[in-house]
Amino acid sequence: MNPSTAEIVASILFGLAVLHTFCVSKFQKIAHRFPDGSPGENVFHLLGEVEIVFGLWAGILVCYMAIAGGGKQAVQFVEGLNFTEPAFVFVVMSMAATAPVILVARGAILLAARLIPVGKEPAVYFACLFVGPLLGSFITEPAAMTLTAIILRQRYYEREVSRRFQYVTLAVLFVNISIGGALTPYAAPPVLMVASKWGWDLAFMMQTFGYKVALAVFLNAATSTCLLRGELTKLGGTPAAEGSKRMPAWVVVIHLLFLALVVITAHHPVIFMGIFLFFLGVAQITREYQERLKLREALLVAYFLAGLVVLGGLQRWWLEPLLGSMDALPLFLGTACLTAFTDNAALTYLGSQVTGISEVFKYALVAGAIAGGGLTVIANAPNPAGYSILQDRFGPDGIAPLRLLGYALAPTVIALACLWMLP
Repeated sequence: MNPSTAEIVASILFGLAVLHTFCVSKFQKIAHRFPDGSPGENVFHLLGEVEIVFGLWAGILVCYMAIAGGGKQAVQFVEGLNFTEPAFVFVVMSMAATAPVILVARGAILLAARLIPVGKEPAVYFACLFVGPLLGSFITEPAAMTLTAIILRQRYYEREVSRRFQYVTLAVLFVNISIGGALTPYAAPPVLMVASKWGWDLAFMMQTFGYKVALAVFLNAATSTCLLRGELTKLGGTPAAEGSKRMPAWVVVIHLLFLALVVITAHHPVIFMGIFLFFLGVAQITREYQERLKLREALLVAYFLAGLVVLGGLQRWWLEPLLGSMDALPLFLGTACLTAFTDNAALTYLGSQVTGISEVFKYALVAGAIAGGGLTVIANAPNPAGYSILQDRFGPDGIAPLRLLGYALAPTVIALACLWMLP
């Protein structure tokens, strides 16, 4: 293991970026000490935005490379990276957050809720955290995260609920989205990274992960519903954001068609970006049925993921030998822990580079990666989307990363148990 100077610097900056994500709420508090609009208030408010963290430190890395090796070398490094995932998340988040798509998703969740023999609000809440994440296996995890987070925001977060309610819901949302996309080989980023190389097709995913994932998602949703049942039953009436809105069928069909085309072409950025540009024109034509497109929010999430790609790509020198030295159970648990500090897709990709590995090793690597994907905002690529949509409902200091980690431990343990102990 002989890392280059650039790899060592990248690892140091990666560590600082991870530390930064756990300090964003502190930076927000510091920002409040300065007068409104002052340079100090603006700087610390910027440092307190989790979406800019990895992009900021990735920019420092690129600047270092430009100074140490010249601008050409820095440009070649950046151009050699694959930014398909950030670009895809930007597009799918922007499209999934449109009013026609949300209307359809909300209708599906409310329909499922009618089949659940409990009170209305507990049933709707359960359906959000059960149906929404499992939809991620078909419309991709970023789209499922965006839709479910927006519905949860409109139905619950914009009403008078406790901080406990907010954190329990967010933790279960993150964990269930991370595992809920593992029914298919294309929807969850950590599965997508290895599916083609290892020959994991739809039948394999359904047989190997299917019932375990579905059970874990069900148990997490049911547990949180039981914990919060008291608050849920007190919420009466329909939120203002869910008031009826006329939506022609042709508008809904066109939006769903565009979303499907983007999902189908997820591995071809030139194609799905072209489809997205065409979609922007359609959104303008149908603007009377639209709300504001969430382009800024989607760009910030994409920026976060792009920074993770830049920094994460140079962590291979220590991650690959670490993963390759573990047996199955330590690998399963170790991957779940490691993914709290780095993107789970990066972990599975690096593990796939280890030669001569067994089927048990492959399963342990991926299962641990998806189980730990809800522990932090950086653990799973769709998490920043949910974070961006919900964070302003947590007060002026935003979401506290350590508190989120604490609330996510229980649903993560349930996911670990289902994925490892079930035959």
